[in-house]
Amino acid sequence: MKQFVICAAILAAAMSFVGCKRSNAPVLFHPQGQPQTLDEWHVLSSDGKHLSFNQGVEPYALNTALFSDYAHKLRTIWMPEGSKAKYDANEAFDFPVGTIISKTFYYPRGKDGAVLRVAEQKGESADGLDLTKVRLIETRLLVRREAGWVALPYVWNEEQTVATLARAGDTVPLTMHKPDGSAKTSFAYMVPDENQCAGCHSTNNTTRELHPIGPKARHLNRDDPWHEGQNQLARMVSMGRLEGLPATGVPRNARLDDASASVESRARAYLDVNCGHCHSQVGAADTSGLWLDAGTDETRRLGLCKPPVAAGQGTGDHMFDIVPGKPQDSILIYRMSSLDPGAMMPEVGRATVHEEGVAVVRDWIAAWLGSCTSDGTHVAMR
Repeated sequence: MKQFVICAAILAAAMSFVGCKRSNAPVLFHPQGQPQTLDEWHVLSSDGKHLSFNQGVEPYALNTALFSDYAHKLRTIWMPEGSKAKYDANEAFDFPVGTIISKTFYYPRGKDGAVLRVAEQKGESADGLDLTKVRLIETRLLVRREAGWVALPYVWNEEQTVATLARAGDTVPLTMHKPDGSAKTSFAYMVPDENQCAGCHSTNNTTRELHPIGPKARHLNRDDPWHEGQNQLARMVSMGRLEGLPATGVPRNARLDDASASVESRARAYLDVNCGHCHSQVGAADTSGLWLDAGTDETRRLGLCKPPVAAGQGTGDHMFDIVPGKPQDSILIYRMSSLDPGAMMPEVGRATVHEEGVAVVRDWIAAWLGSCTSDGTHVAMR
């Protein structure tokens, strides 16, 4: 009898434990409304120790990524079973209704509550995130509904167990330093509100429709960090998640940290992903005349000896967007290096300066030849 009682107690405890575990329910697409917690989508789940992605949720990486105060990012895509995205050589892929794209921002943990400024490591998020080693900040969702894409930002609590919808955005105070304790800085990490999300993702200034920025051929065309020896786009095809991928001619951006790539290709890739969604022929900054997307080749549109249209104090008293051979005199470098709200570019999404990104763009401008006359004419070297 005593043995039976012990066994019954163990069984009851086990059943109680199972009842407290997180549900393994499949991903739940909400065709309307604004769920108040990230849990309600069943895309990612956290027990405070580990962040996991659900079945069918696939991580992906970009060649060169948008800078966000040195935050690391875990990106995932989920699509309804049997559906496929349609390939496009230049724009974001056409994803089916029901697609959920997530981007989780996090930092490696430092000492005394600080976070570390380090590069993302291969395999860092192979099966999710070890929350004893990283601190979650926010998870942003882009959801493809019948009427189009919607953006929903969720902010994680201190216990890292629940992420709550933050329609009005949020501010997270952080102290960051390098592993050796140098480059220590305190700043306010800004979680964008819904309007700011829409401002960046409205990549066409005429339609004002939201679209993804990262999932484009040139950003995704790279080795898959989670599946050695496989190309990300080819794997999407083999999994039945992408159609229309050509056998050759797929564009590919350089990686910012690839020392074997040319400075020009690295700088152009960086400007494309960080600035090109606004500074393009159809973007929100179309009237500026400064187009920094990958499809622009005309040097004047890229800023060579081009005077600003309406930058105001954002010029820093400089005359041209790019002065060949003189990055210190170029408005582009001034605005990328500024933390003045009236001058800094991008206008939202950062409270620190991306030193490595600025350095590559500076080296690119330094290599340009010629000079600018006072009226903005480029004079080539002879």
